[in-house]
Order: sequence, then C-alpha cells, then structure tokens
Amino acid sequence: MKDLYDSLTITIVLYEESFNLVSKCLKQLKQFNIIIIDNANNVKLKNRIQKEFRIYKYILNKKNLGFSKAVNQGIRNSETEFILNLEADCIIDEENIYKLYKAINSYENCLITTPTMFDESNKLTPSGGTLMEKNLGYDILRLEGDTCVDFPMTAAILFKKKDLLDLGLFDEDLFIYYPDCEIGRRINKNKKSVIQIFNSKAIHNMGTLKIKNNLKKIFYRNYYFTIDGLIYYLKENLHSSHYEKLKKKIPSLIIKSIINIFLFRLSKSVESFSKIIAFLNFKKKYLK
Repeated sequence: MKDLYDSLTITIVLYEESFNLVSKCLKQLKQFNIIIIDNANNVKLKNRIQKEFRIYKYILNKKNLGFSKAVNQGIRNSETEFILNLEADCIIDEENIYKLYKAINSYENCLITTPTMFDESNKLTPSGGTLMEKNLGYDILRLEGDTCVDFPMTAAILFKKKDLLDLGLFDEDLFIYYPDCEIGRRINKNKKSVIQIFNSKAIHNMGTLKIKNNLKKIFYRNYYFTIDGLIYYLKENLHSSHYEKLKKKIPSLIIKSIINIFLFRLSKSVESFSKIIAFLNFKKKYLK
C-alpha cells in the first residue's frame, strides 16, 4: 500500500458538517495526506479535528465558495499524482481505495474511477449515471462488472491531478448541483471514460445538505438546484425549454410564496421564493 500512500491525496469539502460525521470518514484514512476545505470557516471544528487526526492542509474559506471552487482549491493544493475527492458522508477504506487506484492505472483512457456505493442498510445508492440531457432517468445501476458511466457521483472520485488540470477542473459557475454531470460531459467530449468499479465498495447516504438551519437548508437546496440546472443546460445551449418552463411558473410561485407567509408555512414560502430569486439572478447574469 505504500505506493498508494505516497501517490495519493484525499480532498474533502465541508459545509456545516458535524464533527461526528467527519470523524467517521477520517477514521478510515489515517495513512493518507488529507486536505480539508471548509466553506463554513468553522475554526472550532478545525481545532477539534486536528487534535484527533493528522491533516496535511486545512483551508478555511471566509465565505461559502460552493463545491466546485472549493474542490478546485483542494486539487491545486495537492502535491501528489493522484487525488481522491470524498464527501464527508462517504466512508471508504484503504482496500477499496486501492481498487480504484489499480483500476485507473489499468484502464486506457480512464480519467476517473468511482466505487459502487451502498447505504448503511447495504442497499445500492447512485454512484454514476447518464447525462441529464439524455432524459434516461436516474435509476441505480446494478452492475455485474466494471462499467463506463457518463458521470460519477462526486462523493468518491479518484483521478490524476494532471488530467483534471488539463480538462479545466470543475466548472466554478456551478455552485453545488450538476458539477458531476458537467465534468462527465467534458470527459465524454474528450473521448475519455469514467468507470464505476464493481468490487470497490463505499458507504454513502446521499441526498441531504448538512445545513443546520432548516429554512436556510430549504433556500440553498431549491435556489442552487434551480440556478445550477439552468446554467448546466446553458453550457450546451439547451436551457431555453427549462427556462421557459420556469418562467411560466413564476406568477404562481409569487402567489404561493405570499399566501404561505400569511398561513405561517414559512418553509413552503421559502421554497417558492428561492426558485423566483434563482430565476431572476440567472436571467440577469446569463441572458443579457
């Protein structure tokens, strides 16, 4: 395993994760160089983590830069040939990391390897899929061997630093959602591959932001899912139908937002309001 330890850095982007969640991930990774990028600027969490774990670099961002900018920070600050980007709610051990490492060195033109992911009940969860514009749905792949996918879940992706730099890193226009699809699209265009490795296993309970304030969580999820989706489709000039569909909904979203305030259903009001703001900001910035 020494070749793996010497060749690979693990990057982890945080935003309001708990110490217990992060430590559960880090306990499996004690032999590796770890770079943590914290978009919540949580000094208390940093001090607590560094008391228990050896962290190679710990970057505190004074404001939330989003996933893409933060993971790019981690990539640029890495000094090894290979990088494994992990989300803090993903647990993978050395043996399964090594399987990703061996695979990427075995497959020609492979730019990213990703494990097959399960939840804590040992049920398959998404690890990769087809590009959104193909409209083939988002079913979980039930593999019988290593399989090429259009894009990987960024919960666990292994790649060469040089390959990502040559590709242009993650698209920093995308804050939280769609950077995995977007980078998969560019990998496909460059005739490279993303391979989901059948016998490399990870545990990942996907689907929830770790933001503690519920209204803030609702705003973030709906705002960024809306605007990131519009930006993603804009990159290929496929945004018009998505934009027009949302545009038609704006009057009803305004009414829903106002009515739900008077009914004291703040979460519903915030949900509608966040989509309105996302629409207006997209229009202002990208449709000049």
